[in-house]
Amino acid sequence: MCGRVTLFSPPARLARLLEAGLAAGIEPEGHPSWNIGPQQRLFAVTAPEATRVLDRYRWGLLPSWAKDPSISNRLFNARAETVAEKPSFRSAFAKRPCVIPVDGFYEWDHRPGQPKQPHYFTRVDGEPVLFAGLWERWHNPEDPEDAPPVQTCTIITTTPSVDIEALHDRMPVVLESADVAQWLNIQQYGPDERMLLLRPAPKGTLTHYGVGGAVGSIKNNGAELIARVEPQSLF
Repeated sequence: MCGRVTLFSPPARLARLLEAGLAAGIEPEGHPSWNIGPQQRLFAVTAPEATRVLDRYRWGLLPSWAKDPSISNRLFNARAETVAEKPSFRSAFAKRPCVIPVDGFYEWDHRPGQPKQPHYFTRVDGEPVLFAGLWERWHNPEDPEDAPPVQTCTIITTTPSVDIEALHDRMPVVLESADVAQWLNIQQYGPDERMLLLRPAPKGTLTHYGVGGAVGSIKNNGAELIARVEPQSLF
């Protein structure tokens, strides 16, 4: 599962990294956050017409056919094993892949007998983490036809790599820069080729350390949330 991320790199930097343009209204310097959760805004890069664009998306996929927008509360992650077949995700997998750049993410220690301390994960090389994701546009049937659609996204998860398996039984799919074209280009790469990217990250891609429990409340947001905190004994 992936349910909390940090995003403090400026949008302009993320766009350069992913060779994308900024969508209208995106401020190049952005607004940093150290505690983003589902239903809040993420950036995602899409390439619907071969030109990559970085834009805002609400975290929690809302399929175009949804009658009740609250369904997105349960769709902030998509399992790689079923993403191509599950009704909530299969259309987006086939037609609307995206790359979601973040600076890091949090996972809670689920080991038996260990305190449920959050850990902060980043790339070993210090670069932003690139998640494989999906996106949708949803029109509220109660709104006027010319009302702007709601743009939403989800992060795909897979089985854990060596870097995370001791703490958690799932991890987000982490793409390398060299994988981005294969993931986004649905004209050139078929579903089977793109599915090959939905795998655990190689050993040594990620590093992590324990942080304080304040990140558990979405009301808390500041750089102090990623400060290292030694684990507390249960006894």
